[in-house]
Amino acid sequence: MSKLPNVTSSIFSVMSQLANEHGAINLSQGFPNFPADEQLLQISERLVHGNIHQYTPMAGLPSLMEKIGKLTFQYYHRNINSSTELLITAGATQGIYTAINTFVNKGEEVILLDPSYDSYEPSVIMAGGVPVRISLNDDYSPDFNRIEAALSPKTKMIIINNPHNPTGRIWTESEFEVLESLLEKHPQILILGDEVYEYISFSQPHISFHTRPKLVERTIIASSFGKSLHVTGWKIGYLIAPENLMNEIKKVHQFLVFSVNSFSQHIISEYLDIVDFHAISKMYLQKRDLFRELIKDSRFELLPCDGTYFQLVNYQNISKQNDVDFSRELIAKHGVAAIPLSVFYKDGTDRNVLRFCFAKTDETLIEAAKKLKRV
Repeated sequence: MSKLPNVTSSIFSVMSQLANEHGAINLSQGFPNFPADEQLLQISERLVHGNIHQYTPMAGLPSLMEKIGKLTFQYYHRNINSSTELLITAGATQGIYTAINTFVNKGEEVILLDPSYDSYEPSVIMAGGVPVRISLNDDYSPDFNRIEAALSPKTKMIIINNPHNPTGRIWTESEFEVLESLLEKHPQILILGDEVYEYISFSQPHISFHTRPKLVERTIIASSFGKSLHVTGWKIGYLIAPENLMNEIKKVHQFLVFSVNSFSQHIISEYLDIVDFHAISKMYLQKRDLFRELIKDSRFELLPCDGTYFQLVNYQNISKQNDVDFSRELIAKHGVAAIPLSVFYKDGTDRNVLRFCFAKTDETLIEAAKKLKRV
């Protein structure tokens, strides 16, 4: 008997396969198609011959952990104890799965805000928990009336993805204040802050749970070097949480992966001495602006993009088809692959919106835009 009977091939795999079959430009894949930083590759080439290929300590390479601690202070003015409040994970998804399965018990509820990343619900189900999925407002801001109505003594956790995939929206100061007020009434609720796009923000600064003193002692924060350094295939991220929570997370982590691959930890530890995250954000801002400028005269309606490397568009001026069918047609007839937004909703909410990934070479974006302007 399947533990995940409703899980089938992901929409990402389906659209990528269709893109390959039709020779389409693939803007559905949520990862870059350009090389990693040359400096990162040079460090890799130099270190590969070193004595760095055995297990690191379970929680992570000490030098990398120390530098993450400094990075956290530099960007968020939060002092963490890197030896007791930090864990290197095999990607943020593994970190999220581990955190959920550490704290969520059978029958306990987890609030998910739709449209939501597809790994959340299966992780809750595997823990024996009950996913409670609540739709965001039409502008993808949190609907606090619905969130408050869903909170109960059974609620164990709320997952907040900020900056948000798939919409690219960033929470505001006032929204954090409302959340703080709500959760003050429910001290048993933990927060899982999925902040994997934290260093990719544009029109307004990313506000991290690291900076929220009323919430930080009950929050597990997931970060991703794969996203931040555009090396998604390395599958390396980290969790930061108060020591009492981290102690429990480590108990599960050690029997899940024990320790993350040593090679990438050593490389990133050295690379953190020279990388400029502001420059990475600026690079993605240029790509966002290029893509928006290229398709502004198309029949697609551009929606706001505060952060991440995803751009939403509305196609209601082009077709009344549902978004899955329109996405398939876009590939077959027009040669560009996107992700339909309805797949991120439990109830399949369809507002004729697609997600394009602009973490691509300028040449890819230019060629894709030519095709989209002919739609």
